[in-house]
Amino acid sequence: MGAVTLERHPEYRTATSRKPANASFVRRPPRAAKRTAIPAPAWKRALDVSLVVMTLPVSIVLILAVTLWIRLVSRGPALFLQQRVGHGEKLFTIFKFRTMHQGAPTRDHELHVARLVDSDRPMVKLDQLGDKRMIPGACFLRSTGLDELPQLFNVLRGEMSLVGPRPCIPGEHGFFNSAQRERFQVLPGLTGLWQVSGKNRTTFREMAAFDVDYAQRSSLALDLSVLMRTPMALRREMKQCCQHQRHSKVARLDEPLLNYSGQRWGDRS
Repeated sequence: MGAVTLERHPEYRTATSRKPANASFVRRPPRAAKRTAIPAPAWKRALDVSLVVMTLPVSIVLILAVTLWIRLVSRGPALFLQQRVGHGEKLFTIFKFRTMHQGAPTRDHELHVARLVDSDRPMVKLDQLGDKRMIPGACFLRSTGLDELPQLFNVLRGEMSLVGPRPCIPGEHGFFNSAQRERFQVLPGLTGLWQVSGKNRTTFREMAAFDVDYAQRSSLALDLSVLMRTPMALRREMKQCCQHQRHSKVARLDEPLLNYSGQRWGDRS
């Protein structure tokens, strides 16, 4: 990305230039504060690289298996590349497995996140609300974190860490206020304090508080604690996925929950 800054990113510019029907629903994102990013400590880099290298034999097998599955059940590439806001509020390209049908629109997701932030409700994913954009098996891949396996390459490149705040997309960056943007002073991670402390049961404000708390207390002991708690957090995610799958077989999803099409950005109706 090099010379491309957050303010020049088209998704960020679009978000800041929208004129919502209800201004309180989607606030105009302020310009990114000028901050000096704190370099990642040596112990963190050593932990990340050593654990990634140690688990490579298993990771490679899983990566190949997921790649094969995605190519069998959907058209298009297995990998999905997306711009995210990372360390020091700088943009980087994240690697993920594609769990949506190729060319799936993102507007529903943008409006869903905006509504959750505005209402301060738990950050329930569209996955659990019957998102029709997902490919077969996507719920399982996302709940187990298998869709994020390619991010190990981001870790090796030094753009991410195994533990840290979730890297947000440019369009979500403006929802963070000045104090909450302290989360960008540490490397984003595959797992983090928020992920193991409730995740989808917490609000956007609570998520930001967990991220800031991690940035302020970052240490080797805290990283090891989060890593040890991650398997249990994934188990909870898988349980929620299974419950959703069972529910979807006996009950029809409430369409208005997902029917954002035709609404203007900012409409509450």
